[in-house]
Amino acid sequence: MQEKSNLKGALYGLLAMAIYASHDAIVKGLGGKFSAIQIVFVAALLSFPILSFIMLNDKRAGHLRPAYPGWVILRSVCMIIAGLTAFYAFSTLPLAQVYPILFATPLLVTILSIPLLGETVRLRRWVAIAVGLAGVLIVVRPGQADLALGHLAAVLSAFCTALASVIVRKIGTQERSIVLLIYPMMGNFLAMGMALPFVYVPMDMTDFALMGTIALFGLTASFITILAYREGEAVIVAPMQYSQIIWAVVFGYLFFSEGIDLTTLVGAGVVIASGVYMVLREKSAGTSQNMPVLNTRHRLEMPYAPRSSLLGRLLKRPVTPGLGREMRVRETK
Repeated sequence: MQEKSNLKGALYGLLAMAIYASHDAIVKGLGGKFSAIQIVFVAALLSFPILSFIMLNDKRAGHLRPAYPGWVILRSVCMIIAGLTAFYAFSTLPLAQVYPILFATPLLVTILSIPLLGETVRLRRWVAIAVGLAGVLIVVRPGQADLALGHLAAVLSAFCTALASVIVRKIGTQERSIVLLIYPMMGNFLAMGMALPFVYVPMDMTDFALMGTIALFGLTASFITILAYREGEAVIVAPMQYSQIIWAVVFGYLFFSEGIDLTTLVGAGVVIASGVYMVLREKSAGTSQNMPVLNTRHRLEMPYAPRSSLLGRLLKRPVTPGLGREMRVRETK
């Protein structure tokens, strides 16, 4: 087994998060002209050929019938809602307000892991969850600031992402990874395609190229995230996601004339501190059987990659499917 390099893992993680933040900034820029439905549809359409090539490169025998159809369908619905609502939130809210809400996903994963995975959450983690959710409330400021649909969309995205992630932890060892990949992808394509005629706005080549860039950035950052978890320990790499708040401030100021107030920074800091604490606690022996927070990653997922496949040759190691920006590398003996 390859020796871990936490410095490399952290640097790869920071690079992936910078690309994801650029991805989200483009989504926000396009959100002023197009609906989230159209952006998601076109980006998915342009991602499909590359993902299809990767899937076709998997030569293992099998079928596409899910072993747990109910869970697979529920997870697919969650992923469709999570993607659409996240894109909508980025389109309508300042970037620095969206990220702290989405950062609550690991906290929700821990809560949902109790009924679905049989996790035991001890007092310290309950306190961390409560503190993290309080940080979200600080950012949203109910009763003090005007709440928009974007805030609700971001909360819904975080919840659906968490639920879909826990479902992967529940059925991922019995369900074929290609099934976990293709059902949400096809569901997303069909659902957005059916809604597209009602919201479609003509695009010029620049808009089409930007949507292609969204697809390219999403795939590129996903591969780099795989490399990050291959090189470094999860406890080091996972907190790198919080660097996106820095990019949110920079991109918001440079491209969207967005300021950031002290209250939002305080709320983001509270959520981040809580998330980092959860990661460190899960790394402790005996704290979590399934380690749901460390096994939660980010947006795009990839199928299991045998060593003989294109992805396997690239990474030199099999990759198990995950959720959202979720990538977990399975060590081989």
